[in-house]
Parts: sequence; C-alpha cells; structure tokens
Amino acid sequence: MKKTDWLWNGEADGQSPVLILAHGAGAAMDSDFMNTMAERLAAQGIFVVRFEFPYMQERRHTGKKRPPDRQPVLLQAWRDVIAQVRETTGVKTVFIGGKSMGGRMATLLAAEVLETGLSGVACLSYPFHAPGKMDKPRIEHLMEFPVPIRIIQGDRDAMGNRETVEGYGLPSQLDIQWLPDGNHDLKPRKASGHTHDEYLTIAAEKVAEFIRSQ
Repeated sequence: MKKTDWLWNGEADGQSPVLILAHGAGAAMDSDFMNTMAERLAAQGIFVVRFEFPYMQERRHTGKKRPPDRQPVLLQAWRDVIAQVRETTGVKTVFIGGKSMGGRMATLLAAEVLETGLSGVACLSYPFHAPGKMDKPRIEHLMEFPVPIRIIQGDRDAMGNRETVEGYGLPSQLDIQWLPDGNHDLKPRKASGHTHDEYLTIAAEKVAEFIRSQ
C-alpha cells in the first residue's frame, strides 16, 4: 500500500498527532460519511489519513463487490499503514480508529499489539454485535483495554444500542459518547429535533477533544 493510495486531510508537521481512519465494511474511504468526518476533524486541527483495506482496493479497481477480508488480513493492513504513515510523515503521536468494522479492527490491533505505541483509539459506531445477535457481543478485548479509547455511538444503533450496550457491564474507562436517537450512521430521525449534519459535527468535535486530551 502506497502513500498515493491514501487520502489526507490537514497538515502533518511531525509534532501534531495524526488520526488514521479506516472505513466500514460496505463503504469506501471516500464515502460521504468518511469525507465529511475527515473534513470536520481537519477543521478541528486534527491531521487525518484514510486508507482502504485490500478487498476495498480490489473493489475500486474491478468495480465488483467483495466481502471484507478475513481478520488477519485486515489487521496486517492496519500494521502496514501505521508503519508507513510514521515513516512518511515523521509523526510520533498516532491515534487509530474508524467507522464500524474499521474501528473494531483498530481496537483489536490496539489490544493485541502493545508495541505499536499507539496513543489511543477513536471509534465511530462500534459494532458491538452483529445485527440481531445481541447475545454474542464483540467486547472481550475491550474489558481491559490498554490505551485510551472513545466511542461515538447512536443510542438506537442496530449493532449496539444504548440499552443493550449498557447491559454488557463494560468498564467505566471505556468512554462511550451517546448521540440521542442516532443510528449506525449517527443519523437521528427528524422527530428527534436533531439533524445528521449536527451529529457529524458533534462526533468530529468529540473525537478531536479526545485526541487533544491525550
């Protein structure tokens, strides 16, 4: 994976932190959600790098949809990108995260590979469970998480709503910021009195605040 395959928002000066942001299972790094989030994070002074997992790169080249790669491939892609971003930019303070699956893979990497020296993880709509499978949560590695983490979650997310997640007994240091009536794209219903645009701005502000606080 080359630097030319990435998308950049903001400026790298070697001293400021970088957030490497991964896409979800079904949408590429330049989806509307990812574009908006990267732009608003950059407006908050966060240098953002986006990349694509191998299956999504192949989909871009062939035009044919493919399911996500297996977990070992996804995690190796993360390792490669982190190393390349550090080498290319000289940035020492690295945060990782992403939308849904991309964020989950970031948490798995941070939990398993302590020597990466990551400063923290930021997740947008963490997939706490597969749709309809609340009794099979993906949380074991989160119970004793080794680095700071913040999760921005809609409280009616079909892959982890507030009632379900709060019933898992997660540790208090797992910082979950709930957006009222938000779905898996952080989008609220019109009757809520909130807008998607508002929530995307709030999400970017909360991620930037988290990064600055570390």
